[in-house]
Amino acid sequence: MKKLLSLALVLVIVLTTFLTGCAGNDAEPTTPDATETETGTETEASGEAVRLGLLAPTSGDLAPYGQAVKNSVELAIQEINAAGGVNGADVELFFYDNEGDSTKTVNLFNKLVDVDEIDALIGPVISTTSLAVAPIANELGIPMISPTATNKDVTPGLDYVFRACYIDPYQGSVVAKFAMDNLEAKTAAVFTNVGSDYSDGLAKAFTETFEAAGGTITDAEGYTDADNDFSAILTKVKANAPDVIFVPDYFNMVGVIASQVRELGIESVLLGGDGWDGIQNDYANEVEGYFFANHYSTTDPDPIVQDFIASYEAQFGETPNALGALAYDATNVMLAAITAAGSTEGEKIVEALKATDMPAVCGYITFDENGDPIKDISIITVKDGKLELEAKVSQ
Repeated sequence: MKKLLSLALVLVIVLTTFLTGCAGNDAEPTTPDATETETGTETEASGEAVRLGLLAPTSGDLAPYGQAVKNSVELAIQEINAAGGVNGADVELFFYDNEGDSTKTVNLFNKLVDVDEIDALIGPVISTTSLAVAPIANELGIPMISPTATNKDVTPGLDYVFRACYIDPYQGSVVAKFAMDNLEAKTAAVFTNVGSDYSDGLAKAFTETFEAAGGTITDAEGYTDADNDFSAILTKVKANAPDVIFVPDYFNMVGVIASQVRELGIESVLLGGDGWDGIQNDYANEVEGYFFANHYSTTDPDPIVQDFIASYEAQFGETPNALGALAYDATNVMLAAITAAGSTEGEKIVEALKATDMPAVCGYITFDENGDPIKDISIITVKDGKLELEAKVSQ
């Protein structure tokens, strides 16, 4: 059921929540009367609440990502409700663990729509599950914003689908720009995980941008998830002595490659994408002094960033990763749009989403014609085992 909301608290919500950065609080998660189900936590709505759905993997290999997203969505909702809700209405969350499985994600989304009667969807988290749900959400007129689906095909042609993260080709291009402008690199080697669309997309964008700006790719090497010995291709790369080596992959594989780079005494600087996030936990020494693109930095002094981190740490006892920060932004963007729309009607929410123009943890955010964010990328370096903000770069 769609409910028309008043506009009485628009300025209060927008100014309190976004322009000053949300202060932390000790409120309980906005999931009253929750009952555990096979797929996650199902929450019964009460009164005239705004009903948000969330699909994220909180079990299996992707659980660290999904749990950070869930935590941050809950935190944003708590803060919104503590500030008076959305136009005076509480926000309630309907969450299911989709286990990162596309078929399960579609089934759970249908349940969110048919049984829980959600007004809007946060998620899914990874690109494959987002690609499965996005066309259905668009057809049903359910506004959707994925915090973290970076595949370029998630949003185009789908008016009801948005994302809070930048797309893979964008970050690949920005890293190439950083290599040339900030590191003065003239030559680069590019490693690609041939079984990963993520790795392939970043590698192609980096190569195109680097060569278009006059750089030279000395080596283009492929590998698979099954590989663990990179000595042959690294020996070849060492002989060509590129200024930088671009390794767009997830931190576990990057850590293995970086370890062997150090063992062989290769002096090239390694660069990567947001899949490196978390690499400092197991491979700090191996990636010391290297750089990667990410959605935000915990060392960014912006009050919005630091307020979010303080609130998250107080509630969950750990520092939020980039996926958590993006989920927090995605939730606030969606709720700001519902506030501005003065309605939970999908068409009105979408029009408000298109007009988004606000500060956020991962950078000041507006949307392009595809529903993709226009914002800076944080370039992170590993220094003394910690992640530090090196620069903010745009294409």
